[in-house]
Amino acid sequence: MYRHVFVLLALLPAPLAAFAQSTRAEYLQGFDRNGDGHVSEAEYVTWMSRGFQRMDRNGDGVLETDELPGARGRPITLKSFQDNLRREFHQLDRRHRGYLDARELTAPPG
Repeated sequence: MYRHVFVLLALLPAPLAAFAQSTRAEYLQGFDRNGDGHVSEAEYVTWMSRGFQRMDRNGDGVLETDELPGARGRPITLKSFQDNLRREFHQLDRRHRGYLDARELTAPPG
């Protein structure tokens, strides 16, 4: 189930490169659309869905096999992808506050 999420995350060079070259706070700013210093579930899902949307060449909300990395794997819908992102968000939100701070955002899920 999470395999597709990790495959797609690997295709997000901009956010990952930004993280490698910036502080946690700067990385958080990319997600934090309202500037409150926290990342909500909606902000997380919106930011992380950008890779899916770039790969969805025909814009139908489904990554077909030919749109997936290496043209392998089962198709995945945007809804399914975003459901996985929501689960990942809640794994990162270890304090159950409904938002992520910079440290939680950059922590590995689990």
